[in-house]
Amino acid sequence: MASDKRLIKKYGKIADKIIALEPQMRELKDEDFKTKTQEFKDYLQVEGNEVDDILVEAYAVAREAARRILGMNAFRVQLIGAIVLNSGDIAQMRTGEGKTLTGLFPAYLNALTGKGVHIVTVNEYLSERDAEINGEVFDFLGITHGVNSSSASKAEKRDAYAQDITYTTNSELGFDYLRDNMVDNFADKVQRGLNFAIIDEADSVLIDEARTPLIISGGSATVANLYKAADQFSKTLKVGENDDAEVDLETKQVYLTEKGIQKAKEFFSVNDLFSTQNTELYHLILNALKAQFTFKEGVEYTVRDDEIMLIDQLTGRIMEGRAYSDGLQQALQAKEGVYIEEETATLASITYQNFYRLYAKLSGMTGTAKTEEEEFIKIYNTRVVVVPTNRPVIRKDETDLTFGTKNAALKHLMGEVKEVHEKGNPILIGTTSVDSSEQIANYLDKAGFDYQMINAKNHGREAEIVAHAGEKGAITLATNMAGRGTDIKLTPEVKELGGLVVFGVEHNEARRIDDQLRGRSGRQGDPGYSRFYISMEDELMIRFTTAKTRQQFLKLGDDYIKSRLFNRSVNNAQKKLEGMNFDQRKNVLDYDNIVAQQRETMYAQRDDILTTENIEVVVERMFYTTAYELVLKHAKIIRDERTLDAESLLKEIDGKYVPKGEFKPSDFDGLENNQIAKKITNAMMKFYHGKVDGVDKNVVDRMDRGIILEVFDDNWTRHINIVSKLKSGIYLEQYAQNNPLSEYVEKATKLFNDMKVKIAEQVTDRLSQVVLREVATDRQPEQIEITDEDIEKIFNETGISKEDLSPEVLSQKFADLKAKVDPKDTDKLKRLKVQEDILQGLVIELQKRGIQPQPPKEINLTEEDVNNIIKSFGFEEQEFTKQQVEDKYKELAENRTPNEMFQLEVARQVLLSIADQIENIKANQAKNEDKGSGQKVSKGRAKIG
Repeated sequence: MASDKRLIKKYGKIADKIIALEPQMRELKDEDFKTKTQEFKDYLQVEGNEVDDILVEAYAVAREAARRILGMNAFRVQLIGAIVLNSGDIAQMRTGEGKTLTGLFPAYLNALTGKGVHIVTVNEYLSERDAEINGEVFDFLGITHGVNSSSASKAEKRDAYAQDITYTTNSELGFDYLRDNMVDNFADKVQRGLNFAIIDEADSVLIDEARTPLIISGGSATVANLYKAADQFSKTLKVGENDDAEVDLETKQVYLTEKGIQKAKEFFSVNDLFSTQNTELYHLILNALKAQFTFKEGVEYTVRDDEIMLIDQLTGRIMEGRAYSDGLQQALQAKEGVYIEEETATLASITYQNFYRLYAKLSGMTGTAKTEEEEFIKIYNTRVVVVPTNRPVIRKDETDLTFGTKNAALKHLMGEVKEVHEKGNPILIGTTSVDSSEQIANYLDKAGFDYQMINAKNHGREAEIVAHAGEKGAITLATNMAGRGTDIKLTPEVKELGGLVVFGVEHNEARRIDDQLRGRSGRQGDPGYSRFYISMEDELMIRFTTAKTRQQFLKLGDDYIKSRLFNRSVNNAQKKLEGMNFDQRKNVLDYDNIVAQQRETMYAQRDDILTTENIEVVVERMFYTTAYELVLKHAKIIRDERTLDAESLLKEIDGKYVPKGEFKPSDFDGLENNQIAKKITNAMMKFYHGKVDGVDKNVVDRMDRGIILEVFDDNWTRHINIVSKLKSGIYLEQYAQNNPLSEYVEKATKLFNDMKVKIAEQVTDRLSQVVLREVATDRQPEQIEITDEDIEKIFNETGISKEDLSPEVLSQKFADLKAKVDPKDTDKLKRLKVQEDILQGLVIELQKRGIQPQPPKEINLTEEDVNNIIKSFGFEEQEFTKQQVEDKYKELAENRTPNEMFQLEVARQVLLSIADQIENIKANQAKNEDKGSGQKVSKGRAKIG
């Protein structure tokens, strides 16, 4: 792999070629830019032509466009960064080096393919800001662009993704992908493929957020009282080596000791806490322990408006709409005494790692990622290339001051803040948590300083506050990297004073976060200064120093030590923590990889179900799987050989899956399993065709597709929840000397294969229960005749009337009747099923003959309703005839659901009535011209029969 130095040299030569075209580009007229864009697009339409072939000229055109529109002429280093991005790597560019402009070039170049480019940011403010800035340039170049936001409608999202370039946030992009794979109609999808992504703040998105999967959830049914009980139990426990529970500070895990296990048994009145029936209880207890002992209010979460709101650990921002899964959110709600929401079941989920690996090409920009390059290479197959600064960095990074207590550190900090503030330098104080920022705010208040604060409880104005943080005398207190993406620009007066002063209060888990804080000062060759204040009470120090060392530091009192050797020790602790976090993310990925493969398989099959023109191919495949499983099920082992028990097989399928009397046991003699399965499949298809014979093919196809999708989604949802539970307890396999990951892969694969068989069997069962007419084999012709007396008997027995004869009403009526029957009374349930099938068949037969089974209803319509109906048929501002209404009705009736057809029929009746009135008016006008040629149709009848 080429070193950064060699790559920068190579890309520098390409950048020089781009700059050399500047005189030529200056000669272009404004209207020539769109022409050049079209020339590039035409070139890329030719097979074999690649974007790299036109990179130099395309970048030169975009550079000149940005100069004319924005007044910014990209520096050589920005062009180098842009070339890194097009190569599918991460460009590390320091704060203030112009990453927004850098991203414009690869976005323009790759948008020329017409396959779409996604520019991903960490929040919607940055998406909208960058789209507004670069959007002017894209408009000038003839490239379309859009912004995808969480509040956008489906139509707006679809339009945004249809543009050449789409600005979006990382979470919304992932959720749209999941939602797209839950639609019932392929046309309802909003995305159009994952071609090329440019991720701003790539380390935040691809590293920091990789531990939290994206999850779409639905309702489940664990009772709130159970969470409260588990919370009450956790509050009775003592933590310590010889107590009820142990907390591993390094990994933030909590374990029950033998003493704690005994307490749990007594508290919940169970004999065996680890038995199968107590799996859910043990899961609740573990979540309660985590919530009680490893999660802190103001650090991992905050309480706002009686809700638990998650905090982004590295930016301090509240993560709107995000919640912990697997009951941890409910455990926190129980802990804080707020309303406990219903626990949710996962409907769809994906990790950022596996989502972004779906892109054909992935790149990103950030100020600090080199320390995580190993992770980028192993997980995303992207290098991190450090792009040199446009001007040398002259910021002074001072050695840390280390204190025994937090109070001593903050007292000294206030003294230095006062000294710097009196000189007029702007000050930025960075903290690692909301708690820490509020503690420092108290010190600033007592010292009488005016300051601005950004944390999870006050993040709405962060960009505005950060933009003013470089003004003379400004003091800004920020949780971690709040305001990333917004430059802190200095006035000439502030530069003369020595620039922005950055104070860090305790080190972050990752060195790059410290570097990001320092990097807010000294942008574009500006002067600057940074220093970190450390205390032995900081979380990092507690986790990675001994109690004895911390005790010795207490002897310092209000004094401190200033040691580069100690700095190296802190640096090594951060490296260790980075390694642990990488292992944790890698562990998440290792387990998610098996589910990712299954997810891609399922989503591809789902798309096939949605898009295939001949859904019968899918039905036949399901039938074959079921038939083959039935053959295996009814095979007996005789003298070490598997032999088919044809009698038991026929008993199960005869009249249920195949026409009654279709086969004799001898029909399967001498055939292989697959041959028998194929023979049964053909009979199943014949049986099914007989049941739907005479019904409109579009209706049958919609029914088939709907049933398959419903069964498909139900089983996939159940599978991912089972696999999630499997993962949470798989670590116990190590006590049996087994590799947990290997065991997980094996069990998850078996569950997946079982699920695919279940889908086929359930689809077969559902389709076999469709009774539009009875089907028998040609060998044993059998007819079932339903008389008017039979229908009347059903009405009398069920309480259903002729007015109930519609598919939806019948389904609801019979569902209510079945709910009242004892589940053990199978005869009664079977009788109700037959009665429902008869009445549903009657409705279909009446519809085929053009007979309306229900008496007309009265429907109240307002003037606005009538106007909307006229508009839906496209007749606004014009007269129309009955024939035009009928023609339009036939056109609109294509591919409608029963409910939509009912609404359409109402609209048809309304418009026919209005058309009739129009004809009457015209007739009256013809008879008597003086009755007013300006007569109009009345406001519409109040009731339409």
